[in-house]
Amino acid sequence: MNAADENLIIELSMAELREVTAYALACAEPVLAIFERDCPDDPRPRAVLDEARRFAAGGKRTKALRVTALDAHRAARAARETEHEAAFDAARAAGNAGAAAYLHPLAKATQGGHILMSAAHAARAFELDAGDDRNVGADYIEKATGLASPIVVSVLMRYPPAPRGRGRVGDLWRELDASLRRLATDC
Repeated sequence: MNAADENLIIELSMAELREVTAYALACAEPVLAIFERDCPDDPRPRAVLDEARRFAAGGKRTKALRVTALDAHRAARAARETEHEAAFDAARAAGNAGAAAYLHPLAKATQGGHILMSAAHAARAFELDAGDDRNVGADYIEKATGLASPIVVSVLMRYPPAPRGRGRVGDLWRELDASLRRLATDC
């Protein structure tokens, strides 16, 4: 795919956006406990997961979903400021779960983050919580691969592969992206 191809519009149905959001939600929910353990007085990541759950179950894409997603990212920054790095990534996973509902129909590699960054941040949160054990992250990426429905894989395949960069979270994103693309070609 070249730069001109990145201007292509990708067809996305509301049902597909709900499926992608449900996947991102399923990936983010397990690390919410890390955030709530380290930042017990901050309800923002839970709030976005609740909004994402409503959308995935058939609700509308509301302003509350967008606002709570941004709020979860603010909660992540607050966690980092108090040196709770695993909680930072847990909150980012939640924020990205809410943002999944706003996957843009442009053929840009960065759009794949709306699909997979929730899982990548969750994997990183688990790694950090386990003393920066990269095997824990790899295990979670394998689990996240298994959580992806054929619809999620189909949507992902419409976008270019994950871009370079973004540190360890980017590495996890690319690992998951490659794993899901292998699934698509094996079918």
